[in-house]
Amino acid sequence: MGPTASGKTRLAFELCDHLNAEIISVDSALVYRGLNIGSAKPTAQELQRYPHRLVDIRDPANPYTAADFRRDALAAMADITAQGKVPLLVGGTMLYFKALLDGLVELPPIEPTIRASIERQAKTSGWPALHAELTQCDPETAANLHPNHSQRICRALEVYRGTGRPLSHWRRQQAEQALPYRLLQLAVAPAERTLLHQRIEQRLTTMFASGFVDEVRQLYQRGDLDRNLPAIRAVGYRQVWEYL
Repeated sequence: MGPTASGKTRLAFELCDHLNAEIISVDSALVYRGLNIGSAKPTAQELQRYPHRLVDIRDPANPYTAADFRRDALAAMADITAQGKVPLLVGGTMLYFKALLDGLVELPPIEPTIRASIERQAKTSGWPALHAELTQCDPETAANLHPNHSQRICRALEVYRGTGRPLSHWRRQQAEQALPYRLLQLAVAPAERTLLHQRIEQRLTTMFASGFVDEVRQLYQRGDLDRNLPAIRAVGYRQVWEYL
């Protein structure tokens, strides 16, 4: 695991050259078909040499959740180990890693209109105001969120308004979902942040030169996608979407 452009994929390839391993992608953008350039998806040649599980498995119109990932990752891990290989989980979506390691809260269904109402309120009042509201109804969750962390504030308020109980309550009710594996967690992070920033800048420049805007334009012109879908909210994609 590690930040964007830290060298996770290259290291994973090198590990596969030395170990009897198979890669499971832990990336919330790589799961979607058509999100190639902006997600820094491995090339077709790389995927052929180093097969990845959980890449190109969903259409962007069909949201993929952390719960979906946990289910699919566990199935892939079981299949890989049954073949006598080592599952190598590689990516930077920390929510997916957390879901795999800690399990997930089982929540009752929540009406979509509740989220829509919260998002309308955010447009007029701003997310800091909603964070202040969350402090009143769920201070434990609010204390761990930045006032502008829109996605998590929205989720916490959505849970409270939809169930009448704060998200912190549901997390305490969560039963431990132990994994039948011994995991070795490795974080890749350059010692110098300036070097990481240089790599990210170079990657972005290369993406634009490779046709990133045209890739997003093709998604935009489909007509069945919008900015509220997780695929379009992915970093890079949402900014180009707004530009278009």
